[in-house]
Amino acid sequence: MKTDILIVGGGLAGLRLADLLHAQGSDFILVEARDRVGGRVLSEAVEGGRFDLGPSWFWSGQPRIAALIDRFGLQQFEQFSEGAFAYEDEHGQVQYGRGSATMQGSWRIEGGMSRLALALAQAIPAQYCLAGHPVVSLIRHEDGIEAILDDGRSVRAHQVILSIPPRVAAVRIAFSPPLSRPAIEAMRNVPTWMAGQAKAVAVYDEPFWRNAALSGDAMSRRGPLVEMHDASPARGGPYALFGFIGVPPSGRMDEKALRAGIVAQLGRIFGDRATRPATLLLKDWAFDPFTATEADHEPLHAHPRYGLPAVMSGLWDGTLSFGGTEVAEQFGGYVEGAFVAAEDAAVRLTNSLSHRAGPLP
Repeated sequence: MKTDILIVGGGLAGLRLADLLHAQGSDFILVEARDRVGGRVLSEAVEGGRFDLGPSWFWSGQPRIAALIDRFGLQQFEQFSEGAFAYEDEHGQVQYGRGSATMQGSWRIEGGMSRLALALAQAIPAQYCLAGHPVVSLIRHEDGIEAILDDGRSVRAHQVILSIPPRVAAVRIAFSPPLSRPAIEAMRNVPTWMAGQAKAVAVYDEPFWRNAALSGDAMSRRGPLVEMHDASPARGGPYALFGFIGVPPSGRMDEKALRAGIVAQLGRIFGDRATRPATLLLKDWAFDPFTATEADHEPLHAHPRYGLPAVMSGLWDGTLSFGGTEVAEQFGGYVEGAFVAAEDAAVRLTNSLSHRAGPLP
C-alpha cells in the first residue's frame, strides 16, 4: 500500500486528523491497532444504556468538541450533581453533606463518548481505515517511510503521524534507523494521561441514591474506589454509579477480590441496595498494551504539562511527527487536546507536503 500520509492510531486525535485530511482531499491511510476505533474512548452497552469506561466529560470553553457535537447532531447533558456529597474516611465511616459535587458543571454526551468517535469514523470512507493491525516497525527510506504491520504487510508514505501516546510508540514500535537517544528518552518521559487508571461502573435498575437525596458523588480514603460519580444516562435507565480505582496496578491483579471490595464499598456509602448491581463493568487501562506501558503504572499526582518537546519535533527530517493529546499545546491529556493536536498536525502536513517532490515510486 502507498499513500502520502500514514496516521498511526485511531483514537479521537487520529480520527479527527483523518477527518480534516479527507475534507482537504489529501491522500492518507489510518491504521489502528485495536479492532475498534476510539482508543481510550470506550462506551459499553448494558440493557439499552451506554456507559463510559474511558473519558466521560468535557467542559464549557472547549470549542472544538462543542463544534463537533453540533456538526454530528449529538446531544449533550450536564453531569448529575443534585443531592448530598458523601465522604468515607480511612475507617470506613461515612459522612454526608461534607463538600460539594466535584464535577458539577461538566458535560457528557448522550449515548456515551464513543458516539463522537463513531461519528468521526463514519465521516471517513472505509477504504482509508485499517483496524486490527498494530504498526510494529517504521523504516526510513530515501523516498519516504515504510510501516510494517503485525501481519507482515507494509504501508509506504511520505509522512507518518503518530497519533498514539509517545510512551507507547517508544515501547511498541521499532524505528530504523533508531531515533536519537534524547528523542526516545523524551518519548518515554511523556506521561500518558489516565493510562494507569482503572474504572468501575455499577449498573442498577433504579437510581436509589437519588431517591435518598444523594448526588452519587463521593470521595473515599479507604477504597478501593477513591472517587465516585453518577454515571446514569440523561434520561431513563438503566442507572449507574462509577468510580476510579485507587489501588495501584500491582494490587489489582485479583479481579474477583477487587470486585468484591468495590461492591462492599458501594454498600457502605450508598446503602445495601448498592451491593446488588445488575452489572459491574471494569476496565483496567494500565494493562491495555495500546494505552499503557510499565512507566504508566506509577501514579500521577498532578496534571502533567503537555506539549511537544523540541527533541521530538522534526524527526527524520520532518517526515515523522506526533499528533496525540499528550503533545497538544492546549488542553493536553483531555479530549479537547486530542482535537488541538489533530489540527496542529494537519497544518504541519499541509505545509510539508506542499514542498515535497513527486509521488512515491
